[in-house]
Amino acid sequence: MENQKFEVKGTFLMGDDWMPYTKVIEAPNAAQAQERTFAVIGSKHNLKRRYIKIDGVTPVKKNE
Repeated sequence: MENQKFEVKGTFLMGDDWMPYTKVIEAPNAAQAQERTFAVIGSKHNLKRRYIKIDGVTPVKKNE
């Protein structure tokens, strides 16, 4: 199965503030895009999943 690109938007806890983020993630489906977002942000900022919120996952349309 071919990977699609998904735009994932949400917030994560940085110190005492919730910071917004937007990531473009390649994954086979939206659920896997969420999992990869948790992995990428969690590993980069040393955060547990409860400190990462996902507000929405939308597929990115290919350029024609």
